This record gives sequence, structure tokens and C-alpha cells, in this order.
Amino acid sequence: MPLMPGAEPYHHDAGEVGVLLCHGFTGTPQSLRPWGEFLAGHGVSVSLPRQPGHGTRWQEMNRTRWEDWYAEVEKAFADLQGRCADVFVAGLSLGGCLALRLAEVHGAAIRGAVLVNPSIANDVPLLKLAPLLKWFVPSVPGVANDVKKPGVTELAYSRTPVKAAASLPGLWSLVQADLTKVSQPLLVFHSVDDHVVKPTSVAIIRQKVPQVTIEELTDSYHVATLDNDADRIFAGSLDFIRTHASVPLQRD
Repeated sequence: MPLMPGAEPYHHDAGEVGVLLCHGFTGTPQSLRPWGEFLAGHGVSVSLPRQPGHGTRWQEMNRTRWEDWYAEVEKAFADLQGRCADVFVAGLSLGGCLALRLAEVHGAAIRGAVLVNPSIANDVPLLKLAPLLKWFVPSVPGVANDVKKPGVTELAYSRTPVKAAASLPGLWSLVQADLTKVSQPLLVFHSVDDHVVKPTSVAIIRQKVPQVTIEELTDSYHVATLDNDADRIFAGSLDFIRTHASVPLQRD
């Protein structure tokens, strides 16, 4: 099925330090591409895959579940691990949840994680009804494009596929149950004004992961990687990677 222009995955080989970027639910690699290009420009190998069902039509996404999206980032992690001495994971929204799951599963094989407005809790009333709604309606209004910066548009679906959304509680429950397994350093960027993900997720992470640093973003909405605080996220993640990598970046 044809891709939306701009929804293509992004990959860059730079050196021995790599980062896997995970985009969000109903989104595309477009929301993280500037982040990936910034890190690539500073000597980091970058893998930014497109998750199954994303970047085409929301009807296709209804044929996928969280296991499909996780399998894609797991595959990308294995590939990056085979080429880099150190691997970091990062993600936006549900992509942050997928990155956390990778950290839980792979332990010391992942040097650290950077999350932007991660979603790990079922705190949206409509999503709580998704397991029932999926039998009656195929989609509901979308949650994409929550950006404060004028003139910026997130490339994502305008509708939320209900069958796909109904699989999310299973992932959230799994990630929450295993949060105590996260032993890596964790950096979380949290928008104070987020119209998509409530503060519940960050509160849970703060409670269960002792080695976490949380930085508040005051000038961005949910898709902060395309918003006014994007430069702060990019620079902060680069410093985090430099600090926790066991080998220098290619340009260091």
C-alpha cells in the first residue's frame, strides 16, 4: 500500500553508538525525523523504522496490534545492536512505551532510554471503551497533531483505528508490571500542557524507576519533537548519550 509522502523510515550509519527512535500511535517517522537527523549529524548511528499499519491508511492499521509494532522495533534493535557497540532507545508517546519495553526486555544491552511524553497508562476514557467499541465502530476522531508551534503539522492519521487501539491496554499493563526491571538511566521530557497523554504515565515512571531524570517542557504540546522545545530535546538527548556511552561518538 502506498506510503504517505514523508512517512518513510530513516536510517543513518555513523559510528559505534546507535539510537533507535520509536514513533507514536497513528503517527509516522516524520514526527521524529528532525531528531534523528540532528543526532546523525553529531556522530550517532540512527534507526527510525515505520511501524506496521502506520503511514498508509488507518484502515490498514486496524489489521495490526501492539505486538506487530513492538516486533518491528525489536527487529530494528537487533540490527542496530549488530552494528554498534552501544545502543540507546528513544520514543515519543506510545513510542516511548515501546522503548521502555525494549529496556525491560534487554537490560544491560541497552545503555539508556530517552522518552518524550510517554504513554504507559490507560487514562483516556474513550480508549477504555475501545475493547467494546471495536465491535461497533471502526474508528473514532484522531489524537494527532497536538502541536503548539504555528505552521507545523504532524504527519499522522486523522482517525483512530479502534481495533488497533483496543490492543493498547495489554501493552500498558505489561510495561507497568515490569518497570522495576528498568536498570538503565532514563531521561524523560514531559510537556506541562499535553492534550493527548495525561500526567499519569510520567507519575508512574517517577514512582517505579529510581534512576530517572524528568525535564518539564513549558512551550510545547504533545508532539514536542516538532514543537517549540524540540531543540532542547535534541541537545539534551545528545548530552545524555555522550554521558552514558562507553565509547566516544564519531565526531567527539
